[in-house]
Amino acid sequence: MSEIPRSLLLVDDEAGVLSSLSRLFRTDGYEILRACSGQEGLDILSKQAVSVVISDQRMPGMTGVEFLRKVRENYPKTVRIVLSGYTDLKSVTDAINEGAIYKFLTKPWDDTELRALVAEAFTFFETVAYNEQQTADLIRSAQLASQHLEEVVSHAKSTEKLTMAILMMSQEVVELLPLPLLGVSPDGDIVLANMASVNGFGPKAALGNAARDCLPSDVLAALTDEMSSGQSRYLHTQGPEGILRTYYVAKLGRWSPAGGYLVIAEEAGKWNPIG
Repeated sequence: MSEIPRSLLLVDDEAGVLSSLSRLFRTDGYEILRACSGQEGLDILSKQAVSVVISDQRMPGMTGVEFLRKVRENYPKTVRIVLSGYTDLKSVTDAINEGAIYKFLTKPWDDTELRALVAEAFTFFETVAYNEQQTADLIRSAQLASQHLEEVVSHAKSTEKLTMAILMMSQEVVELLPLPLLGVSPDGDIVLANMASVNGFGPKAALGNAARDCLPSDVLAALTDEMSSGQSRYLHTQGPEGILRTYYVAKLGRWSPAGGYLVIAEEAGKWNPIG
């Protein structure tokens, strides 16, 4: 995977705070961007990719939580951190529970703690990006294998034994995949689940159960979107036990008339197929 620039956006309506934060991070090798308001921060994000954002909570016009919610909606891969006073903890806690904020620190901050948190945020961002690339490579390999399988089957339709062997092998491959995987019918029922599915989707991820019983609302919403066959998308949201996961959702039907959806889930930063 190519190296991703370490860009850090600082958002605060106080020029002195921006200067202090810039000095704090100037030796850490980050590309530092500064904004005096949430809207100015959004303008910067619309022009260039940013890995990590640190925002003040109390700002005129748009609070830090409001700003970071917009960042999540438009730039979900960007890691979001808020600096908050103790009086703002309720709104910040709600935003954390919604997944809008990665972590927060209270003012006045501890320099060592803040630098360590930002370094962790960059590692988290890069790990998610790496896992996305690995998952995409896995999906591409599976598609190539599927195409090859289709060619083999087309030349051996009269051979029942070969066809049965292919079906059994395909099922075993699905079962042995290290990623939690579900096949969801157009009606929302689970029609395919491998051995790892319980780890990624919870105990209700079993054949015959409804997908709504084990998938987060963000993922369920993606299943109802107008997607063409073969289209896919990534979502980052909280799964079972509040763990942040990367979900890959693809609409089936390009190579078969079955329809439905493929859903793959993995805890961010936990899977490394290279080993």
